[in-house]
Amino acid sequence: MRGLWLGIIALTFGTGSAAHAQESAGEGIVEEAEGPHHLSLVIGGTHVDQADETAFTLGVDYEYRISELLGVGFVAEHAFGELDSTTLIAAADIHLFEGLAVQVGPGVEFAEGEEFLMGRLGAVYEFELGNGMTLSPQLHYDFSEGEDAVVFGAAIGRAF
Repeated sequence: MRGLWLGIIALTFGTGSAAHAQESAGEGIVEEAEGPHHLSLVIGGTHVDQADETAFTLGVDYEYRISELLGVGFVAEHAFGELDSTTLIAAADIHLFEGLAVQVGPGVEFAEGEEFLMGRLGAVYEFELGNGMTLSPQLHYDFSEGEDAVVFGAAIGRAF
């Protein structure tokens, strides 16, 4: 099953590349007037294959854009229900093409009264809606000492 999820992540990268090929080259991802900050509300789900459970997930994602290529920030998410876990991640967003970014970083997961070190590898595709607003479907693979998880969903955000 792990191979299936890694295949989905790879497909996500390929889809973003194809979409970028249709866009004009040279456009900036974040316009100067919008500023280097980006804050998003993430709504989605977390699936743990080992437990065969999927939980509603809500989170916040903050990024400070250092350059057109790199942003740094944090992600804080909570999976509700049976999973009942909170994840905090120090994230780096590597902006490969217009709208397409890879998100990686280490973190800590709090679940069942324990703390687990974890890491994230994922893909985000940011659609600009105007006035600094964005809509970003995303897919992440979280690997940890506890249980690995796939986190999926969409984020509505604003650059400022």
